[in-house]
Amino acid sequence: MQEKDILRRFLFDGLAVRGEWLNLTVSWQAAKQHHHHQHPEPVIQLLGEALVAATLLSATIKFNGNLILQAQGDGPLKSLVAQSSNKKEIRGWARCDNDSTGNNLPDLLGAGRIVLTIEPDQGEPYQGIVPLIGDRLENAVETYFTQSEQLKTRLWLFANEHQAAGLLIQELPAQQDTETQEDWTRIEALANTISKEELLTLPCEVVLHRLFNEEPVRLFTAEPISFKCRCSVEKVETTLLSLGREAVDEILAEQSEIIADCEFCSTKYHFDKVDIARVFSGATAQPNSKTQH
Repeated sequence: MQEKDILRRFLFDGLAVRGEWLNLTVSWQAAKQHHHHQHPEPVIQLLGEALVAATLLSATIKFNGNLILQAQGDGPLKSLVAQSSNKKEIRGWARCDNDSTGNNLPDLLGAGRIVLTIEPDQGEPYQGIVPLIGDRLENAVETYFTQSEQLKTRLWLFANEHQAAGLLIQELPAQQDTETQEDWTRIEALANTISKEELLTLPCEVVLHRLFNEEPVRLFTAEPISFKCRCSVEKVETTLLSLGREAVDEILAEQSEIIADCEFCSTKYHFDKVDIARVFSGATAQPNSKTQH
């Protein structure tokens, strides 16, 4: 039976290589339900692959906060964002032209870049940027690790309308010698035999046995993944306050209310003149503040 919405970490005992296996099913359905009517299938598929990548990458880092993967380009797909927190909570969105065409990364994004941002709950954010390279998202992410982290990293990312899944292997910081290089080359070659169907449909232990049945694999406890949006009326009010009362009043003079849309979950936050007066007076929002999904 397929394992759903979990991440499994694994190690190769005695080798300087670690790995992760991931399945998104219910969480993927929740993330894409706000976008599948707006975008063509290749864009939705790329969003799923980006969510898988963000989740796998966040699990390689010990931190409290969020990892954000953003793809930007001059093609029909203008921007794509995938987020994963240390709590394994994911969300994402995409923005593209209605008439967007293409099936691979260059067709959709054109000339662009991948931005990886680590936002810790405490401390300053860290950001790395790499150009879009290759036909698939994993090519650009692997380039980031090679250039920025100097760790050999390989990813396999797949998504369809039902689920999204991924596999990651990464070299552990270790003395670089001939034996270590041979180990990596062997594990990489074995992992590269994985198929889209296997990764999307088979349980983790079956996948690892098929790939590495002669290797010393140690598999760790499953970690649950869920979709969760962190938008709130309080965050929207903070944004309104940052604009200033004069700017907000100018908007209200042109329209009866201000509507803020969450791009991740499609929640709409409505603010009329009474709400704006309350916001700038410092009063707390009422539990029944006007929102609409």
